[in-house]
Amino acid sequence: MSAVPPHARLIQLATAYWVSRLLYAAAQYSLADRLADAPKTATELAGQTGTHAPSLHRLMRALASLGVLSEVDSGRFTLAPLGEALRSDAPGAARATILALAGDWWWRGWEHVLYCLETGKTGMQKTSGKTVFGYLAQHPQEAAYFNDAMVGFHGSEPQAVAEACEFSDGETVIDVGGGTGNLLVTILEQYPCTRGVLADVPHVIDEARTRIASLGVLERCAFKAVDFFESVPAGGDVYVLSHVIHDWTEEECLTILRNCRRAMKPGSRLQIVEMVLPSGDTPHPGKLLDLAMLVMPGGQERTADEYRLLLNAAGLRMTRVIPTASAVSVVEAVAAN
Repeated sequence: MSAVPPHARLIQLATAYWVSRLLYAAAQYSLADRLADAPKTATELAGQTGTHAPSLHRLMRALASLGVLSEVDSGRFTLAPLGEALRSDAPGAARATILALAGDWWWRGWEHVLYCLETGKTGMQKTSGKTVFGYLAQHPQEAAYFNDAMVGFHGSEPQAVAEACEFSDGETVIDVGGGTGNLLVTILEQYPCTRGVLADVPHVIDEARTRIASLGVLERCAFKAVDFFESVPAGGDVYVLSHVIHDWTEEECLTILRNCRRAMKPGSRLQIVEMVLPSGDTPHPGKLLDLAMLVMPGGQERTADEYRLLLNAAGLRMTRVIPTASAVSVVEAVAAN
């Protein structure tokens, strides 16, 4: 097969959003769930989905061409192996991730990418007048999708982080801004003598407590409702900030880090889990995620040197960057002397 010429490759990249929106439609209409038991036609599904049957057929035909569905005979479609992952109960939370990150509220922020590049301000603020987290606090269904999306988007990272970082018997790990506890649960499962504290805003804590109880580590986990711009729970042996620092502006990051510094006791260490950017032209998913941070929450991804400078400004000293078997690294720091 001949290589795709440069102009065609650029056009493919530019129209990739067509596929994104088709997958969003498939997730929104729960097509994978509706096709789980038996092949169906668009006419059979139109009433259930509130769609126009001929148009739905065209969507299903396109999804079949992408390997998500399969047309078993004229007009009847079933799930292809790839489409099985789009079921609401499938491992990896693909449906929730698509509903969140290819959903309308996220999409509208990206409409203003030129505004973001020209001003350094977020598309989210431009389109809604709210921060990402302010918006989610007012839209519980979108927040639930987003929380599940963080599990799906980050995939194997928690296990990779738990394996790369060693925790001693009896240590208390405080997961600051830990969401529904995906990383903290993985650490507690891998280190049975470790205790955890999940610190996040109240509405996230409520969801996290239910999830952690279902996973069998509730007796080793405490919960603290906090605003990490105000304070962080004191006395932990290890403080974890997983995909937190990249969400915020420089000054906001310094506030969070200084609060962690104040909460740390002698010998405590801080572990920042992020996509640390390599230099030069080296491909890395963090280089695209960096633009998503610009457009939506207003944060950024950083290189190791940029983390060193940020930590120094917060009264912390970077000791090492620990690579993992995933796209993230762990930036470890201690209190500066």
